[in-house]
Amino acid sequence: MKKSLLTFASAVAICIAVPAAAQQAAPGAATAAGPVDAAALANLRERIRSDRKGLVAQNLPLTESEARAFWPVYERCHESIESAQRRVNRAVVDYVGSEGQMSDAHAKQIVRDVLAAEADAVRARKACFDRVARVLPGRKAARYFQIENKISALSRFDAAVAIPLVQ
Repeated sequence: MKKSLLTFASAVAICIAVPAAAQQAAPGAATAAGPVDAAALANLRERIRSDRKGLVAQNLPLTESEARAFWPVYERCHESIESAQRRVNRAVVDYVGSEGQMSDAHAKQIVRDVLAAEADAVRARKACFDRVARVLPGRKAARYFQIENKISALSRFDAAVAIPLVQ
């Protein structure tokens, strides 16, 4: 269990610490977090997309009674956070779709939409943490929050790399 979390945490730390250009140019380059393993990072990204719940389960050791209480809360939390994230995604798609002809007013509206959706996501994460903290001991609730933050950081990093700056 510890090894999987370390691999997961290391991969996310590497992803944040190394600019995408450096990852593409030198996949085996060393960083402060250690050597970049592009294959492991790609595997982590795929696992987040295909089996996020499994990744959480692998890195959050729960007793049988904790699991019975936690997983229904997780499902509700995941949906509320994803709902806000879908709003951010719609704004990003709008931006990418209009990049060549974006007016100042439209650019400002997209930023307002993103900020409002991100504020909703923060409120959803806070509410989720409060619900998780009611069904798990404090350290396990904090660990869950850390796992979700690491997954989110990787997703935000990938989006930041992919989205061009406004011209």
